[in-house]
Amino acid sequence: MPHKTPSNPRRQFLRQSAAATGLLLAPGLIGCNSSGPASAGEDPEPAPRRPDQGRKLGIAILGLGGYASGQIAPALQLTEHCELRGLITGSPEKLPEWQRKYNIKKENSYTYDTMDEIADNAEIDVIYVITPTATHRDFSVRAANAGKHVWCEKPMAMTPEECQEMIDACNRNGVKLAIGYRMMHEPNTRKLIELTKEKAYGPLTGAHAYAGYAGSPPPADYWRGQRDMGGGALYDMGVYTVNGLAYGTQLQPVAVVKAEQRRQDRPNGVDLTTTYTLRYPDGMTAEGKTSVVEDYNELHIDAENGWYEMDPMQPYTGVKGSTSDGKVLGPPVPNQQSIQMDDDALAILNGTELIAPGTLAKHDIRVIRAIIESAETGREVKI
Repeated sequence: MPHKTPSNPRRQFLRQSAAATGLLLAPGLIGCNSSGPASAGEDPEPAPRRPDQGRKLGIAILGLGGYASGQIAPALQLTEHCELRGLITGSPEKLPEWQRKYNIKKENSYTYDTMDEIADNAEIDVIYVITPTATHRDFSVRAANAGKHVWCEKPMAMTPEECQEMIDACNRNGVKLAIGYRMMHEPNTRKLIELTKEKAYGPLTGAHAYAGYAGSPPPADYWRGQRDMGGGALYDMGVYTVNGLAYGTQLQPVAVVKAEQRRQDRPNGVDLTTTYTLRYPDGMTAEGKTSVVEDYNELHIDAENGWYEMDPMQPYTGVKGSTSDGKVLGPPVPNQQSIQMDDDALAILNGTELIAPGTLAKHDIRVIRAIIESAETGREVKI
C-alpha cells in the first residue's frame, strides 16, 4: 500500500506513540537564556571537572531508538557525573529489556502518556530527548514543564520559532537546555577551535565543511525519509556542516549566497544532497555540502598563513585533525558522548556556562532554514 503522508507529522508521531502506550548562557544563570550569544563563535570552555560533593545527575532517556540504545545509554555508563535512572518511551514493550540491562526501577519508567508524572520524581534531574526532529519541541517543552533540565539531540527543532518555544519553556521553569552537539565537546575538535580563537595562522580567508554518507535513499515509511519530520541530508548530516563552520570560524554568516538541493521525486520527499555557500560580515565565504547518498567528511579552515582541518570531522570514533605545518590534532578519544554529557552535567552542578545552549543551536536552525529558502527560490537569502 502506498505511504500516505500525515497532514501534521509531529502530532501523528505522538498519536502513534500514545497508541503504543495504551503512549550562550550567562555564568550562574539557571535557565536557558533568552538573549543568546552575540556570535556563534562565543564558545565557552568546558566546566571544571569538579563534582558537587560527588553527586551524580539522574538522567532519563526519552526515546529508546537506535542512537539511545547504541550510543547514549552505553556512554552514560562511562560518565563521572551522570547516571541512567529513567526511561520514557512510546514503545512500552521495550521497557523490560532496558530495565533489566540498566537496572532501572519500574517506578522510573514512563510512557509518552505518563511522562508528566516525572515532575514528582526527585531521582530524575535531566530528560534527554532522542526522538525525531519534528517532535523535539513538544517533548522538550513537556520536560521543562516537569521541572527537569533538558538535553535535546540535534538538530534542535524544525524552525527557529520552535527553538524559541523550547528556550522560553526552560527559562520559565528555571532549567537548562543543552543541545547534543558532541563535536563541540570533543577534545581534538576543541584544539581546532583554539587555533581560530588564537588566530594561529592569521586572519581567516575561507572554509568548507562536508558531511555525508553513501547509503540508499531513506524509505518513505521511515521518519528520516519524511521531509516534515526532519528527515533528509540537510537536517540529518548538514547540521554538522552548519555547526562546524560556526565553531570552526567563530563567525556567524550574514547570508546564504546560493544553495541547491537534490530531492526525492515524491510527495514529502527529502533532500538527498544539499550544497550551499555562506557569506560572512567581512565578505569571506564558506562552502557546505551534505548528503545521505555520497560519502565525505571534513572541516577545513583556510587562513593567510596556513590551514587546519578535521578529517574526518564527525564520526563517533576516529576524529583527527592536522595543520599546514604538520601538527596533529589527536589522538581520537574513546567516547565522545560521555564527554558531552559530563560537560553538560557539570554546567548544571556548578552553575556554569553550557558549551552548546539552545540559543546557539537556534542560530544553526536559522541558517538551515535560509539554505532551504535559497534552494527553493534560487536567490540569496539574508540570515
